[in-house]
This record gives sequence, C-alpha cells and structure tokens, in this order.
Amino acid sequence: MRYSITNFSEIAPLKKVLVHRPGDEFLNLTPNTLERLLFDDIPYLKIAQQEHDAYANALRNEGIEVVYLTDLAAEAIEAGGRTVRRKFLEQFIAEAGVTSPKVAKHCFDFLNGIKDTRDMVRKCIAGVDISELRKLKAISGFYAARDTGKMIIDPIPNIYFQRDPMATIGHGATIHKMWSVTRTRESIFAEYIYKYHPFYEDTKLYYDRNEPYSIEGGDIQVLSKEVVAIGISQRTEPDAIANFAKDLFKDKSNEFKYVLAIDIPDERSFMHLDTVMTQVDVDKFAVQDAIMDISTIYEITPGRGGEVEIVEIRQSLQKVLEKYLHLHKVDLIKCGNGRRIDAEREQWSDGVNLLCIKPGVVIAYDRNYVTNQTLRRHGIKVIEIPSSELSRGRGGSHCMSMALVREEV
Repeated sequence: MRYSITNFSEIAPLKKVLVHRPGDEFLNLTPNTLERLLFDDIPYLKIAQQEHDAYANALRNEGIEVVYLTDLAAEAIEAGGRTVRRKFLEQFIAEAGVTSPKVAKHCFDFLNGIKDTRDMVRKCIAGVDISELRKLKAISGFYAARDTGKMIIDPIPNIYFQRDPMATIGHGATIHKMWSVTRTRESIFAEYIYKYHPFYEDTKLYYDRNEPYSIEGGDIQVLSKEVVAIGISQRTEPDAIANFAKDLFKDKSNEFKYVLAIDIPDERSFMHLDTVMTQVDVDKFAVQDAIMDISTIYEITPGRGGEVEIVEIRQSLQKVLEKYLHLHKVDLIKCGNGRRIDAEREQWSDGVNLLCIKPGVVIAYDRNYVTNQTLRRHGIKVIEIPSSELSRGRGGSHCMSMALVREEV
C-alpha cells in the first residue's frame, strides 16, 4: 500500500519534505510588532528568500522532493470548490481577530477577489493593511481615517518554520493548537490539507488543532518505529502529550510502544526539543549542553481502557536514549564543542537544530562553524547553507522542514 505519509525516523533517508518560502509577511513586520509576532529583528526579505532557495536546492541536490505549503494549501482549497474557499476565508478572517462584521466582509471580498488561489493563500500569510481595503473603496467613514499602516489582518512571519503547526508520525499526522495566539492561524493550512487535498485527505490524525492544550511540532521527534520523543516545553503542555499518546496507541496499524516526554527548560532559547537536541546518525545526537543535566523524563505506554500509563524514568538522557533505541552507546555531540561562550552564541542561532537527510548527513547554518566542525570530527557530513537572515526567526534547518516521506528502515 502506498501511503501519503511515511515517517518512522529522524535519520532515515528523506524523500519528500514540506517547506514554506518566506514572503511578504516579512515586509509587514515593524519594530512595534516584533515582540507580539515573536521575532527579535526584521529579516531582509530578499536575502532570506535567497537563503531559503539555497536550502531547498541543497535538499534537491540530495534527491529529495521539495513541496511548498502554498501549493498544497491552494490545491486543497481548489479541490473543495467555492464552498471550501468561502469556509476557509471566513475561518481565517475570524481567527485573525476581525470581530466587526463590516470589516470582516470587506476583508473577505478583498481576499476572495484574488482569483489565483496560490496568490490568495500568500496574501493571507502576508496580512492585510487597511490601506489595501481603502484603495478598493471597501472601507469608508472613520475606518478610512485610521492609520494607513494599520494591519487589519496580522502577517504570519513564523510560518516558514513548517515543523511547528503539524507533525508526521508513522503513516499519520498531528495538527497543532499553537501556544501563541500570533501563531494560531498557521495550523489552519494543515487542517485544510488533511481534510480536502486529494492526496492527503485520508491521513490518520493523532491530534487536532481544536484540542484545549497546546502542542508544537518542534517538540516532536520520531526516533524509531517504537519510540516518539516529545519535549515538555514552553509551548507543549503535558496534557497535550497525554492526549496525543492515547490516540497514537489506539492506532493498531503502527508499532509505537513508547512516548518519551522530556522536560526541557522553559526559556525562549530552548523553546522546543529540537532547539536542544536532534538526532544526526544512528547512534549520535547533537545536543545543547543544558540538556545533558536533564533528569526529568517520563515513559508513556498504553494503559487499560484506552488510557495511558506514565512513569518517571530516573536515568540520564544518554542512558534513556541507549535503552529505548537498543544501542550500546550513544554519542552526544555538544553545541559549540562544549565551550560555554561558543555554545551560547551558536545555540542562539540554532547550532543543534539540524535536519538529518540520511544517517550521518545533516543540513546546518554556516554561521555555526564551531558546532559544524565538531560534528565533522564525530564523522558527520555537514551541508552548510547561508543563514544571516533565516536565523533571525530563531529556528534552524529542522524547524524549516516537515518530513512527509522517509524511507522505512
């Protein structure tokens, strides 16, 4: 049977990956909105796009099929016809916080007037400025007198981190309730892809964005056919992990036996598990030094009556990985070669947030040269990509990818 989703490993040869090329959403970032939109600085769009194109080309050069979010979302909406297009726009506008029926109608008319569905999706991501509505004579009276720089619909600049709003596990997927209101709309696109896209509409879902607890894909790592690791983090709640595990274990078509919940520091520089740990080979992980001291790890297994059993594991992270991956020894490769200053600097630009495209081969930001050299000394092939602008969003090559198909090993 051919599955639309196949992901049983963080290191198995990557065959197909979902990404989003940054667009005009970066142009709608301002100094006054940076904090609210979860950015530390304003990336230069032209260079960010060049860097992302280099990333995509590095993937293609390794024989990996690269697909774009705007294409899949547009194809899903078009497959549903006018009814789904209307439903999508009404939902998107409502979740953007447009509460005035009058303004909502003008936003709908403006966005629906964009005939090409891909351009419409791109505009939804970029955001809508009040001046764009006034040019169409859509708003009059006191609305027209407002600041022309006012965003009626905020941009979604974090969406180039496609790891977060959804995840793929085995032959299934999760759609996430995002931790921040700013990022809530990111997972709408996944919802429509998995509901209406002809190739993905039958995908088994293990979590839904309408759940009450937040979970983000940067915290989810599929370590084997038996084990999924999830970070208990700033953005993923324990109750979300328990609910995910229940649904995962109910699906008897897979072989997952364990969910390992790893409690990581509740800090911005450690916002997800993949900012402090990624697997780079069968027996090697790139790690931030702080995670070495983590001792709070929970084993979640199937329980009676569809519930789960949760037991604290009183072992080091290294010992836990060795035990559950059936390895004699796991090599933990430290960010910045373990030197504090180098580690802190390169952790800020996601030195261990690495996309493994096959065992022992990773894509990394070129700016993290100390960590990259350390990886090479441990036998890892590092494919470097430019990163002056992409790194400003606080995410690396792992964050920017959502694996759709990996070889089963």
